[in-house]
Order: sequence, then C-alpha cells, then structure tokens
Amino acid sequence: MSPVLLMVIGLAILALGYLVYSKYLAKRVYRLNDEFRTPSHELKDGVDYVPTNKFILWGHHFTSVAGAAPIVGPAVALIWGWVPAFLWVTLGTVFFAGMHDFGALWASVRNKGQSIGALSGRYIGKRGAGLFLVVIFILLLMVIAAFAVVITGLLISTPTAVIPTWGAIGVALLVGLAVYRLRMPLVWVTIVGVIALYGLIALGNAVPVVLPETFLGMTPTVFWILTLFVYGAFASLLPVWVLLQPRDYINGVQLFIGLILLYGAVVVGMFVTDGAHDIVTPAINMNVPEGTPSMVPLLFVTIACGAISGFHGMVSSGTSSKQLDKETDSRFVGYFGAVGEGLLALGTIIAISAGLRTVAEWKELYSEFGQAGVQSFVQGGGMLMESGLGLPASLSTTLLATMAVLFAATSLDTGFRLMRFVVQEMGERVNLKIGKYTATGVVVVLGMGLTFSQGLGGEGGLRIWPLFGTTNQLMASLTLMILAVMLIRKRRNPWPALIPLAIVFVMSFWAAIDQLFSFAAPGSADWLLFIIDCIIIISSVFVAIEGIKAIIRARKEPPESDDADEQLEAVREEV
Repeated sequence: MSPVLLMVIGLAILALGYLVYSKYLAKRVYRLNDEFRTPSHELKDGVDYVPTNKFILWGHHFTSVAGAAPIVGPAVALIWGWVPAFLWVTLGTVFFAGMHDFGALWASVRNKGQSIGALSGRYIGKRGAGLFLVVIFILLLMVIAAFAVVITGLLISTPTAVIPTWGAIGVALLVGLAVYRLRMPLVWVTIVGVIALYGLIALGNAVPVVLPETFLGMTPTVFWILTLFVYGAFASLLPVWVLLQPRDYINGVQLFIGLILLYGAVVVGMFVTDGAHDIVTPAINMNVPEGTPSMVPLLFVTIACGAISGFHGMVSSGTSSKQLDKETDSRFVGYFGAVGEGLLALGTIIAISAGLRTVAEWKELYSEFGQAGVQSFVQGGGMLMESGLGLPASLSTTLLATMAVLFAATSLDTGFRLMRFVVQEMGERVNLKIGKYTATGVVVVLGMGLTFSQGLGGEGGLRIWPLFGTTNQLMASLTLMILAVMLIRKRRNPWPALIPLAIVFVMSFWAAIDQLFSFAAPGSADWLLFIIDCIIIISSVFVAIEGIKAIIRARKEPPESDDADEQLEAVREEV
C-alpha cells in the first residue's frame, strides 16, 4: 500500500465527515440556534465563563483533548496491522468521536455549562450520578499522573524539547495579553506567536537542556514531575484567557503546521525526492507476538483518543462549554476538534508505517505488545521529514517531540482544572463547600501521591494506566447515554447516539472483564488494578441500568420543550 494513497483516502473520509455528517447533526439532531444565550454570556465571570472567538476556543478544545493518547494508541494498535487501526480511526472519528464531542458540548451549553457528571444527575438519576462521578474521578487521576510521567520522560529523552516546552508558556501569556487586553487582530497575533514558537524550537534544537544527575537535591525525574504539578496547579487557577486559551490555541496552530509538514513529506518523498516507499506494516497481522491480547475487543480501547474518548466529553462539558460564544460555534469546536484528533492519529499510523524502512525493522519494533509509543512516532515522523523534505534529523525529531510534549501538557493542565471541578462537585453532593484553592490542593496531593506511590522514579504514575483505555471508553458510552436520553426527551432522532453507545459499551465492558481475569492471573496478579477494575465495572453496570431506565422513562414522558424557546420567553417576560 502506498502511504500517499492511504493518506488521501483517510483525509477524504474525515473531510466528508465534517462537511456532510456534522451538518446533519447540527441541523437535524442538535438543531443549533444562534439566538440561544450561551453560559459564557449568561454566567460570565472572567475566569471560567468567558465568551471566546471560535478559532481560539477550537485551539483550546482540540489540544486539551489531544494529549499523547492519539499518538500512543495507534502506535500500539499497529501490532494488529494497519487496516484495523486505519478503519477505527477514520470511521470512529466520523461517526463516534465527532457525534460524542459535539454532543457533549451541546448538552452542557443547554444546561448552563454543567459538567457531564452533573448532567448525569438530571438525565439518568441521582443514584447513577454518584457512581458516574467515581468513574470520572478515576479517569482524571490517571490522566494527570500518567501525563506528568510521560512528559518527564520526553523532556529527559529529548533534551532539545525543553526550551520550546517551557518557552511556549511565555508565548501564550503574550498572546493572551495581545488578544484580550491590547485587542490586536488575531491573524497578526497568530503569525507572530507561531514564528516565536518555531524560533524556540530552533533554539532548543541548538541548545539542548540536560539536567545533572542531582539538581537542587533531586533527580531530573523528580524535578520535572514536581515542576509539572506546580505548573498544572497554577494553570488551573488562572483565568482561562490568561494562559489556557492562548497556549492551547497556539499549540493547535502548531499541530496543523506539523501535520502539514508530515503529510507533505509523504507526498514530496513519493513524487519528488524519491524518499518514500510502500508501507511495510502488514495490512492485518496474523502472527502477533506471544502475549498480545485479542484484537477484538482490545483494538477499541487501545485507540481511544483518535476514534472516541470519554475524556473529550469531560473537556467539552467542563471547560469548552463555558467559553462558547455562539451555539452554532459548537459544530466547529466540537466536531472539528474530533477531526483534528483523527488527523493526528492518522498521521501517527502513516509516520510509523511509512517511517519504518524494512519488514525486519517493523518486526523488531513490534516484537512485544505495548513496546511502540510516542518515541516511535517521533522517530518515524522524523525519518519521513528528513527523507521527504530534507530537514535535518535532529530538527525533525525536536519538532515532533515538542509537539507531543505540548499536547500532553495541555491535557495535563486541563485535567487539573476538570479534576478541581469534580472535587468541588463531590463536596456539593455531601453539602460541603470546597473552595477552588482547597480543591486544587486535593488534586495535587492525590496526583503526586499516585505518581510517587512506587518510588521517586514516578513509576506509580503509570501504575493504573493499563485501565485507562477501558475506563475512558466506558466513560464515552455513559456520555452517549446522556445524549440519547436528551434526544429522546426532545423527540429527536436518538440513533446517532444509540448505535455508537451500544458498540462502545459492549467493547469496553468486554475489555474490562478480560483485564479483570488477567489482573488476577496466578503468579502475576495485581490486586490494586483488580480492585480498581472491579469498582469501574460495578459502577458502569449500575449507571448503565439507571441509563436504560431513564431511556424507557423518556420515551413515555411528554416531549421536553426546546430550551432556546424557554430562554427567549423568559427574556421577553423580564423586558
């Protein structure tokens, strides 16, 4: 298979999804209305509720949900062949992720910016809502602990990425100041910001930062992890326009430039420099290494971000819904944000499949399940850029490593903010008011406690990561359940939600059961993961039962009136 042909087919599928299917969802299913007053205007506070330009908000949303997962998942899943990974990424993005992310954003906007956890109480019931929060809490704890460790590993393994990683914070602060205080045109701010960011990448490539074995009395690993937790805490407390929005926006623009370079390298290498070759990865691998789990159901939880991810629903309803300027912007922010994830996942498949030169190289990389990851994407993509565009290998590696680190960092700081919301929400359920500083302190303590639970090497941060895929997909199916109930109540077509719901829930629940047996296997039992997996399974079952009851009730109850009409009538009465 030619990587160019694979790229063209993938891009065409994703483009049709946005141009055709998302329009159907916007007009027929969600029925977006520009007259609806969004929470960013209704509850405007200048901190969390801030009306935002849709392009800036898209940047925040997209890079917050991206992280390292749409790179790691496809990289690991290629062990089963490129066809299953390609189909799940492209079709999953169009019919699962786009509908889910777009829908979670719409549902939250129609409910005063409430999170998915709060919406579960209204649409599924109070009994299911408490357990829903448990799943959300565990998932966010995994994200902040694991991403802190992943970023640390990249900063140590690719020291050329250190300067652009931290320099990007300064660029973001200046972008936020220029847009919101100096009211400068977004186009010029974007151009200058991107030039500054790529200048930092060039500087980082020339001046790698390698910490000594002992720095301020700590190892480099401990120092970077602590620094990331301090950064995440501060970022979660600052008004979104100061750092979160501009940082994510510039990162989003940078990603698209990086993807253009990556995809361009494939085309140029094939037709101009003769630096490309056919994909050596098998279409479907029938000879997987010993110990590799079955493709079904594990493919559907290995590739989460890049096909469908429950974490996206939390971002949509946790931060993005509070910044949406107009309801019609949700199609671009939510659905196109999912398409951006699909583009990154597709780019990962092509970078590794086309970056490897021989079958022997592929067999060596995939000699063990889970061996491929972010570093495989960086190396494969770097080789493509070097052979296709003539970029020096070191610069290509720095560019892709920085891209991966910045995405993981945006997911980290958004995860901190979301988990702070969840801690406060849990307090409200037991009539305990928790301030944002106290809630942030709880998040830091729990996150660091997990990260260093198995030593100062940060091994604890990845301790419960094997459960991320199943937990994430179960979360996605529960979000789809809320959307289905809402659509049935409004007497709209629920099938765009019900079909993905059935498939994702069955596959993720099946995977959770599979993992449960593996965690209890004699001689290699991991009882912590076994207990957490049991909690997740039991919580999901009870929430699913409550959800089915809610769907049945919704079909019998009188139709729910349109929120926009109610809102306009209330405004007329006030006038």
